[in-house]
Amino acid sequence: MEEFSRTDPPVREIEDRKPVSMDGARIIFVCVSLKEIFDQQREFIWPRPDRCLRCGLSKVWGKGFVLAYFDDLAGGVYLRRYRCPECRCVIRLRRQGYFARIQASIETIRSSLGQCIGQGRWLAGSSRGRQRHWLKALIRNTVAYLGNVWKSQLLEGFDRLLCRGVVPVSRSIDPAMGTVFEPPYRSVP
Repeated sequence: MEEFSRTDPPVREIEDRKPVSMDGARIIFVCVSLKEIFDQQREFIWPRPDRCLRCGLSKVWGKGFVLAYFDDLAGGVYLRRYRCPECRCVIRLRRQGYFARIQASIETIRSSLGQCIGQGRWLAGSSRGRQRHWLKALIRNTVAYLGNVWKSQLLEGFDRLLCRGVVPVSRSIDPAMGTVFEPPYRSVP
């Protein structure tokens, strides 16, 4: 029988995990409490993935922790990482309700954009520069993925992009989504 350390227990089946691809790494969003993670730090018992998300190998190894920051907390928290010994894929666990690489929650971002679009004022408590970044990225992604007709319906575009699996406030456009940009001029051979 295999022995596991306190931080690496075998995971029980969790249905609400959703994998997301990111630069050769994978992220699994898990429904956990940020306050509990903050209080326990590295002692928090994270669920172990059943298998590798890339190759399907049934055993993944613990690969330590990575420090991440969230707007809801005063300091950083340690998020658990795992690694597949076969394909060397790194799997990172992250709290559900947040986009990858973004500190603010999805709910905060959407309410900020809603207040800006609806009332013309920024949401208090978050920097205006960051909120302007979200709005510019939303406009850019809405036009890129949905077309110019959605420019007047940005909040609906936010929801539609979420349904497609696109981060609406990301500055990068994922080429895997099939978006092709034609230059505004004709190329000369």
